[in-house]
Amino acid sequence: MSTRMYGSLARIADFKNSNFEVTKLDRSAWATGDYVEGEVTGTSTRLYRIEDRTGHMIQVEPGDWVIGALGQRAATLEGVGGWADITEDGHMHALTSAALIGYYTSFSTLFPDPMELVYRGHLCRDGRKVCMRDFAMRSETHAFNVPTLLLFGSSMSAGKTTTGRRVCKELDRVGMNIIGAKLTGAGRYRDILSYLKNGAREIYDFVDVGLPSTVVPEQDFRQAIRPLLNHINDRKPDLLVVEAGASPLEPYNGEALFDELGDNIVCTILCASDPYSVVGVQKAFGVTPDLVTGPATTTSAAVGLVKKLTGLAGINILDPAMKQPFREFLFDKLKIAR
Repeated sequence: MSTRMYGSLARIADFKNSNFEVTKLDRSAWATGDYVEGEVTGTSTRLYRIEDRTGHMIQVEPGDWVIGALGQRAATLEGVGGWADITEDGHMHALTSAALIGYYTSFSTLFPDPMELVYRGHLCRDGRKVCMRDFAMRSETHAFNVPTLLLFGSSMSAGKTTTGRRVCKELDRVGMNIIGAKLTGAGRYRDILSYLKNGAREIYDFVDVGLPSTVVPEQDFRQAIRPLLNHINDRKPDLLVVEAGASPLEPYNGEALFDELGDNIVCTILCASDPYSVVGVQKAFGVTPDLVTGPATTTSAAVGLVKKLTGLAGINILDPAMKQPFREFLFDKLKIAR
């Protein structure tokens, strides 16, 4: 008997094994955010793992059934693809461990083969497909005036989540009410969960408003994210720590996020892969961050090159000796009394 696994994109839904049917639908009825089920096929690799609804990683095997949501991904270091690329005979990939479902059209040769699945059908109730938007946070008003610290990167895997955790931990130490949020990227729960474990009082991401990833039309992104910003505004935190997945120039609506946050941004931290990428982000996006972290600051030589190329300060937050300088940066920038 096959084991049914729920990816973390299903965490906002009310699924149980008995409250839906799995029905194959014509391709003309498919859309971003649809919940679907696929049977795992292929040969297992280390990517044959699913992040469940609590954020734990679960090994899956050929023959298991995985529930996820149709979406798109455009990762610079891993792979590119989407649900529209799923083959006519229903061959699919898990584009992320959260069970973002599509088909890779480009995939890094540095990684093992991604998880393969075959489409079993859409999750349906009373003849109607079930979608992420059915469970999305909604609001009839739109207000947002929360002071915001924004983390953005030169690419994926540039240290944004690691830096965000450190920010939450330092500010929790002084008793601040912090909310953590990941507002662009591809769905994955454990990144934002780590903010909760490091001092954030509450956490949210774009999954809460029905998006499997933010590779969607800009207007769709803006309409989806505003109810979440409104909700955070109602919670009245001292500070919102926002992680923007990928980089601002990738197709994840990073530029639209900057615009939605607007003048509420009180601090920006760029997490960069190397010193030269700092220059690239500055010139291409026209934003000068308050601080640089990430692999671009791994050694004193790297920090010195960042300073030489851009005039910006860099801190390696993984270096225990840099805890106090980073704390002082936050206190000064956020005007926190010592």
